[in-house]
This record gives sequence, C-alpha cells and structure tokens, in this order.
Amino acid sequence: MKLITEASAEKLRGGFYTPEPIAEFVLRWGINGSKDFDILEPSCGDGVFLEQLAKCKFKYNSVTAIEFDDVEAAKADRINLKNKQVINADFHTYCNNTHKRFDLVVGNPPYIRYQFFDRLQQAEAGDIFVKAGLTYSKLTNAWVSFVVGSSLLLKDKGGKIGFVLPAEILQVSYAQQLRNFIAHFYNKINIISFEKLVFPDIQQEVVLLLCEKNETKNHNIEHIELLDASKLKSLDVARLKSPKKKIDFKSNKWTFYFLDQEEIDFLENIAKDRNIPSLGKFAKVEVGITTGSNEFFTVPLTIVDEYDLHDYAKPMVGRSVQVNSVIFTEKDWEKNRNSPARAHLLTFPDSKNLNRKNGAVKYIAHGESLGIHKGYKTGIRDDWFVVPSLKISDALFIRRNNLYPRLIINQAGAYTTDTMHRVFLNPTTNLKAFTASYYNSISLAFTEVCGRSHGGGVLELMPNEAERVLLPYHKDNAALLSQIDKLIRNKTDIEEVLKITNQVILKEHYGLTQKEIKLAHSIWKKLSYRRLNRGK
Repeated sequence: MKLITEASAEKLRGGFYTPEPIAEFVLRWGINGSKDFDILEPSCGDGVFLEQLAKCKFKYNSVTAIEFDDVEAAKADRINLKNKQVINADFHTYCNNTHKRFDLVVGNPPYIRYQFFDRLQQAEAGDIFVKAGLTYSKLTNAWVSFVVGSSLLLKDKGGKIGFVLPAEILQVSYAQQLRNFIAHFYNKINIISFEKLVFPDIQQEVVLLLCEKNETKNHNIEHIELLDASKLKSLDVARLKSPKKKIDFKSNKWTFYFLDQEEIDFLENIAKDRNIPSLGKFAKVEVGITTGSNEFFTVPLTIVDEYDLHDYAKPMVGRSVQVNSVIFTEKDWEKNRNSPARAHLLTFPDSKNLNRKNGAVKYIAHGESLGIHKGYKTGIRDDWFVVPSLKISDALFIRRNNLYPRLIINQAGAYTTDTMHRVFLNPTTNLKAFTASYYNSISLAFTEVCGRSHGGGVLELMPNEAERVLLPYHKDNAALLSQIDKLIRNKTDIEEVLKITNQVILKEHYGLTQKEIKLAHSIWKKLSYRRLNRGK
C-alpha cells in the first residue's frame, strides 16, 4: 500500500482522462435524441465530455460540471457551451448540498483509494453512503461513491448514468454492495468491455457501465465486448435499449454476465439439479502464513548454511513454479531445496529460547539492519522474528494463477506463505478423493466465476471464494489421482486431463450428460480465454 507522500499527483487526483470515442458514445447513448436533458459531469477533468457535447452539437437543457482541481476546472470552463456551469469543488460535498436533479450523469470518476482522501472527503463520501442505505468502509474507492452519489442525483421518475469504470466493479468484494445497489436501483444495465486496454499505460481494464431507471419492475442486464474503443463509433445505441438477461440478486459477482443466458442458467442451477456441493463442505481454506517479510523469513539453502540456521529452517513451498504436479512430495521439496529456490521457512522461537551458539542472533541482527523489525506485521509482535500461525495444511491452493488454479496435496508437510492458501480437510473427507474431484470442467468454470482477474491475465481466489467453488466429490475419484498427477507432471495439456476426468467425475458419478459436460467445459474456456487474452 502506498503512503500518500509516495503517490503521484495523478494518483491523488485519480485523473486518467477519457478517450474521445468513449465520451462521444456515452453521450450519444445517454441523450439518444432527447433535447431537454439536464446533464451532470461529476468529475470533468479538463472537459472531454463537455468538448464532445460541443463538437457533436448534442441538444440539451443545461450542463453542470464538477471538478476538484482548480487548474483543470479552469480549462473546462473555457469550453464554449450554452447553459453550462463549471463548479470547482469536491463532488461529494456538492452531492450532499445540491437540490438540483438531473436526467443524465456521465463521466470517468477518479480512481482514488480511501486513504488518499482528506478527512472532509471521507466524511462527505460516508454521508452519501448513509443516504443510500449503504455501509462505507476504508476499502472503498472513490469511483464507488461517485456512482452512488450520481444515482441519488437523478430525477425521481427516470434518469441514466454512463460511467467509465475499472472492470473490478464486476468482481471485487468491496464493490459487492454497489453491485447490489445498482441492480435494485436501475431497471436496465448495459456493460461494455474491451479486448484491448483503454488505458494501456496503467494496465487498468475498464468497462462502460450504462444504467437507466424507469417505473417498471424489470431488472435486466446485458454485456457487449468490443475490440477497442474505436468500435464504439459503429455501435448502434438501439442495441442497448432492451437488455435481456435477468439480474440475479443472489449473485456476488457480475462475471456471470459475460456468458449467454443458457450458460448462466446452467451455472445457477447445476448445483441443485445434480446435488453438487461446494468445496467448503469438505475443507476449510485459510490464507498462508503471514511472515511480515517473505524476503527475510523464506530463504534458500545457501542462507541456511551461511548462518547455520538448520535448527530453524523448515520445509516450505511458496511459489507455483516450485510445484509441477498435484501432489507435492518430499522428493519435490528436496529438488527445490537443492536449487536456488527459497525452500525454507525460518521458525525462530522467542528470545528466551533462542540458541545463542548458532547464527540465529547474527541473522536476526542482519534483519534489524534492514529495518525488518519495523514492518507493519513484525512491529506489533513481542519478538518481531517469531512468526505466528505456524500450521501445516493437508493441501495447498495456489492463490494467484495463470492457466487454471491448482489444488495440491501437501505430502511433504511443507509450510507455505500467503502466496498460497492452506486447505484443512474435515475428518471425514478423503484427501485423495477430494483433490482428484477438483480436476473437472465444472470446478474450473466456478474458479473463474468465483475469483477475480488482474492485469497480465492472473486469476486470484481468496479463501472464501475458493470455498464457494463447486466440487463434485466422490470417494471413488481417489482412483484418478495418480493418473492426474502423472499427466500434469508430464506437462500434459489440461484439456487432455479433463477429457479423462470429466467422464468419471461428472458423467459416471454425478450423471451429467455429454451435452452438459460440453457446456461446462465451454463456459470454463470462454471465461479463461477472456482473462488470459488480456494478459497478452
């Protein structure tokens, strides 16, 4: 986490300016032939939306633009538009004090973390959440409060918002209540995403969120994906008039809506239709060990030898590249140990029980010379070098993944850091059957739905998300484990593995038809391809 003193001016202002094709399209969609709209731009920057209003000669009644930065506000104020007002203020303060209401709110709100707000902004943003019946937290980003506040400023009997937002709105946990708010507040929601990055310099994937409220009881959503922003020019706004997919108010994430209705229905119903439980029924997933400084506490054999730390060096695995299979054996660990890999976790006792004759004291002093003892986690410990929660798990679940997430038996009894999750099985669960049961197309499809994607095509799952993955467990799946392990050790394409496992796990033991298996596999391929394609 960056301190405010380390953040750039752009980061503090959240200013990444909107490409003209996007601004033009959002206005074209929002105005859509109307002539008397009152329009709000809550974070106008230097005025790209205002420029497009003028350039395209859109008709409207009035336009109000808010901009916190006085230099940018002055630039926007120079744009020649009738019935225009540029207000140099914080949007949150404006939102809480204005009595004006709007037909259309458009913009690209700032992406500013809570800790970069000043106290007044935090308080004003909190008031917006209270008015909307939502809970404000320190994880909330500015764009969330801009969307909520803008929604509250729409006229009672209708209104639209059109925003450029980070794609994480579709999946991150801190935006979950925002998704729920939007789903209930609006009747029509359209999401437009892009195969190519709109802001390549910051590796930020964005979407256009286009919402409309009316007086019906329908709540529908649709997703369209375009190659890049230039394709918006040829996109007919009439295509967005009637989104077809019904909002699932129970769904935690909106990644569902990248799929066709048949695929959405399949994912929503398959657990009940075939009585498929979730992974959390069989095991508890926890984060790995939080050392406070993996660079210091996880070391290769050369450091163990140099400082004579053998009494404190325990087997550890911390990176996916150190595991090339679904069973992490002692032999695998020995191979890592004899390589430059950080294959040891240093588990020092408290200072009273520390051996003063080996190199532990010297190594700890080395850590203090680097300032390790002043870290956020290490600084709150009685003895900064004593790592808590030293539990060895039955299995490991890789936290950040590329092609697909892996579930791995921890046969070597290795510790792991927070780069992997620890999986502790219930007493009645068979470890081999549990692990083998994971390797099928339904489970992999649900990892894509339950997790969240990052730049570079990375898929991340947190412990509670991993526990929600469907797991078609059957005790006889244990017989598949050695075959799965051998294939993956030999770097066999996962699709070839799934051809074998799907027939046993899904067809034989859970009664899925070939059509259902094919559908599950195509869902996984579609979602994973979309994610990986962004990593190129």
